[in-house]
Amino acid sequence: MRKEFTPKLFSLLKEGISKETFTKDVLSGLIVGIVALPLAIAFAIASGVSPEKGIITAIIAGIIISTFGGSRVQIGGPTGAFIVIVYGIIQEFGPDGLIIATFMAGFIMIGFGLARLGNLLKYIPYSLIVGFTSGIALIIFSSQINDFFGLHISKVPANFIDKWVVYAANFHTINWYAVGIAVATIFITLYFQKLVKKIPGSIVAIVASTILVVLFDIPVDTIESNFGAIPNKLGLPHIPNVNFDTIQALIQPAFAIAILGGIESLLSAVVSDSMIGGKHRSNMELVAQGAANIMSSLFGGIPATGAIARTATNVKNGGRTPIAGIVHSLVLLAIMLLVAPYAKLIPMSCLAGILVVVAYHMSEWKQFRSILKGNRMDIIILLTTFFLTVIFDLVIAIEIGIVLSSFIFMKRMSESIHIQGFSSENGNKEHLFDEELLDIPKGVLLYEINGPLFFGAAKQFQETITNTHEQPKVIIIRMRYVPLIDATGYQSIKEIIKTYKKKKIKVIISGVGKPLRKDFKKNEVFNFIEKEMVVEKIHLAIEKAKESL
Repeated sequence: MRKEFTPKLFSLLKEGISKETFTKDVLSGLIVGIVALPLAIAFAIASGVSPEKGIITAIIAGIIISTFGGSRVQIGGPTGAFIVIVYGIIQEFGPDGLIIATFMAGFIMIGFGLARLGNLLKYIPYSLIVGFTSGIALIIFSSQINDFFGLHISKVPANFIDKWVVYAANFHTINWYAVGIAVATIFITLYFQKLVKKIPGSIVAIVASTILVVLFDIPVDTIESNFGAIPNKLGLPHIPNVNFDTIQALIQPAFAIAILGGIESLLSAVVSDSMIGGKHRSNMELVAQGAANIMSSLFGGIPATGAIARTATNVKNGGRTPIAGIVHSLVLLAIMLLVAPYAKLIPMSCLAGILVVVAYHMSEWKQFRSILKGNRMDIIILLTTFFLTVIFDLVIAIEIGIVLSSFIFMKRMSESIHIQGFSSENGNKEHLFDEELLDIPKGVLLYEINGPLFFGAAKQFQETITNTHEQPKVIIIRMRYVPLIDATGYQSIKEIIKTYKKKKIKVIISGVGKPLRKDFKKNEVFNFIEKEMVVEKIHLAIEKAKESL
């Protein structure tokens, strides 16, 4: 347990970090910090908050996630996944509502970690993750149309369909300078690193477009024209007024932030593990993510999680310990203190171009297309989550997606239970069971149960065994291949025993070892059947059946 909740950095410092590794981490952190700058600004603006909020989040949350997290190379900060949730909270509850929701989400994530739910979050279906991720990508893309084409729409509706109606009505106001900058940004972001690997294309696009706009006085919107100057200092921690009604209203979005943050961070940690051959501590990672969101909210930041693209950049540039993540945050702090006054000149269309590239990478269109060719149930989960995210709300999409996935899982599990009946009347007197030669006497019906006996399968189990057309004197229920019995399953067993008792038919249960026998006692099965009629070996069950005859 101690190791499970020990930050990875602490373990690595105890083992010792070589000078060569430290140097590589510092260089990687420097590069990742530069990569993170335009993304932090763009994610903040797309979320409906001022640009510095994204930088603050990357600084505060980034340091905490790297220092106390369970991954060697995780880079924390704002991500595109939160844009939809944050924008919705800002529209309905304002900046203070976002602070409260993020603060609450942080404690929920810490709770997830302490309850060791890190491993469970890994089992959320991939089709659900692709569904809401692709939906978020489409929403991010649609949210950038105004700045991409320079339409000068003062207030863009939050609803996806209404948004496109407004775009269509204002498309005649297109600014071709803005379009040129946005398209050039896309090409530079995508292809510049093929020429120079160490310099991010997004930074080159920002610097080039900003210089061009300033030198030639190009008429396009900038951060300054939309948001004013970017502060070059961190504010003091601030806690807004909180009351029970506010908490009640924000508990749903807070859970959505926590679940989404947990999924995103652990997914990023798993991806990075495969890249470096490492093994992260999922529960410690959740605790660190929770603490990062609490502190980020106190400084006015937005939700944070592990960023897959920035983490991958860290690994590719040689980062191998959390020192790289800490350096990345310190680089952003230095940039904020020294360069923030100039960042206000960045064209909005340039940031829109960067976010279009982010949306493209988030869309996972190859995986989306692959799932559409697969299992019908996976297709249902994928499309349901995707359309709910786009048309309605990400919170609803996650909730319904998880519930729908659970129902489909239960259906598949219930279908996995196999019940087979054997008697002297329906076949040879001797029956082969995994190389066992069983002599089933006349008047005895043997049922072999394979699969979990839980609430999803209990009804089928009960109906199959009680609705037999034969009239035996003894029924043997063999449960050697039943890995799980829940409360509903035990209730079904008791109902079966009661039903056959009324018919004067003896019930013998086989395949019950010591651990399962204890569970039988806890669930009061022995109130309905004699203890000697519950045995471990099938041969003993058959002997008891012969005695009963």
